Amino acid sequence: MMLDAVVIGGGQSGLAVSYYLRRYGVNFVVLDAADAPGGAWPNYWDSLTLFSRAEFSNLPGWPMPSFDGYPPRDHVVDYLTRYEARYDLPIRRGQRVERVLIDDTGFTIRPQNLHARNVVVATGIWSAPFVPFVPGEFSGRQLHSAHYTRPGDFAGQRVAVVGGGNSGAQITADLVLNGVEAQWLTRSAPGFMPDDVDGSTLFRRNRERLTAIAKGEPDPGGVDFGGEIVVVPEVRRARDAGLLQARPMVGSLDEVDADVIIWATGFRPALGPIRGLPRDTHGLYVLGFDNINGPGAGTIRGVSPFARDIAARIADSVGAHRRR
Repeated sequence: MMLDAVVIGGGQSGLAVSYYLRRYGVNFVVLDAADAPGGAWPNYWDSLTLFSRAEFSNLPGWPMPSFDGYPPRDHVVDYLTRYEARYDLPIRRGQRVERVLIDDTGFTIRPQNLHARNVVVATGIWSAPFVPFVPGEFSGRQLHSAHYTRPGDFAGQRVAVVGGGNSGAQITADLVLNGVEAQWLTRSAPGFMPDDVDGSTLFRRNRERLTAIAKGEPDPGGVDFGGEIVVVPEVRRARDAGLLQARPMVGSLDEVDADVIIWATGFRPALGPIRGLPRDTHGLYVLGFDNINGPGAGTIRGVSPFARDIAARIADSVGAHRRR
């Protein structure tokens, strides 16, 4: 059977494009490697919250339920779980895609051996953590921020958190506010946004950029807020208490005086299933990446216009009936 489309990934981007594919009458399935809903969100640390309030964190169609403050991880997981059930999206769990192949008839998805005219890769970044090379040796435990869960796991240990971005600041704050001895190592002095800037401000700026680009005007670019770290309440408390002091990154792992290193050094797009395929292959779409799709594509609310555009292009290509 030849499907109109296969969506790889059942997280926020996969759900957004699935909403539109369903609305436009496209015959498709979603293959999700996870065994439960929520995309990457169930894997994040216990205290993680969004940078924006619930009203600025909506997927298309159904708004996120309200929450007093920044919604925590479990609120987001519950929303994504209920969202896919609400729209009865055709998601198949435990389906890890290893390879996407193409021939004259269309795409073949392996090992599922599905065939489709279009493929949307919405695999996110969580499964592709990045750890930079640093010379030297470290005899203690090392883990990436993708596998950090809670400060209690490090009671009585000395922790070095490496990375000057949001995850580095938040994990360091989470540790020190809960009595864990932690040092924060960064390559340059960390930059904090003003306390009144959060995800809603960033979202509005992304909308301005997208509007300009859609009109054929030059991209006005982002605003210099003095840094990239959003001062969420936990970060503010640690900073104001004098507990969030960064140290210069060491030149060798031999110099790290700690029992554990947590690498809060970011991720790369998890595009392994389409390695070797040109990005401009007809019928192949990638969704959910700011540096590929455009400003805000990697956020819950910001992915919607990109998802809508991809779904519309797929619907037009297969002659599906598009309901406005």
